[in-house]
Amino acid sequence: MLKEEDLVFCTVKKIEKTTVFVDIDPNGNGSIVMSEIAAGRIRNLREYVSPNKKIVCKVLKIHHGNIELSLRRVTAKERESVLLKYQKEKNLKNMLKSIVSDPDKIIEEIKKSYEIPEFLEEAKSNSKIIEEFLSKKESESLEKILSEKKEKEKIVKRIISLASSSPQGIKEIKEILSAKEAEIHYLGSSKFSISVSGLNFKEANQKLESVLEKIEKEAKQRKAIIEIKDKK
Repeated sequence: MLKEEDLVFCTVKKIEKTTVFVDIDPNGNGSIVMSEIAAGRIRNLREYVSPNKKIVCKVLKIHHGNIELSLRRVTAKERESVLLKYQKEKNLKNMLKSIVSDPDKIIEEIKKSYEIPEFLEEAKSNSKIIEEFLSKKESESLEKILSEKKEKEKIVKRIISLASSSPQGIKEIKEILSAKEAEIHYLGSSKFSISVSGLNFKEANQKLESVLEKIEKEAKQRKAIIEIKDKK
């Protein structure tokens, strides 16, 4: 059941005058008025929305079945989080298609207890979590697919130093390092390792550079001290 402030993944259906109509995944539909597309004057609407384009929106109001949405109120961090969940769920569904007859039903059961990205990450090292939703034979099949996928992935890593003199320093550092697409570990002495995986080193490096750029930008905004140790 959707509620105000929820983030939703949408597909643009049509644009009529000053209103954009979208399909909300997994079901339902909503609308976005022009003032909620972007802040300020919109010179080229297609930079933001066009038929069949995938977008992340925030629920503003639900009134008599009509769901009013906003595109401009979604932050970059929120957008990335929703897109990551969508991609991970899509990947899991593709894996399950070769194992079970109704992958959507299994995914809905998993989502009652776990976020899909967390489930997939945990399942790589803990096969017992898979058996909560699949039979022994089905679990073994999914475990094999995950293992093969993990072997194909390339992992790149950087070490950063991050410190804050703010009274809420620990909280701010956690927020700075909240990138869900990276694996982050504290190494001690204000040092952290940032790891990202990809199908090849080029993709992994591009993802890592993007993550580091966002972390660096967020750190500077909060006046935190950051140093990317082996940045070339």
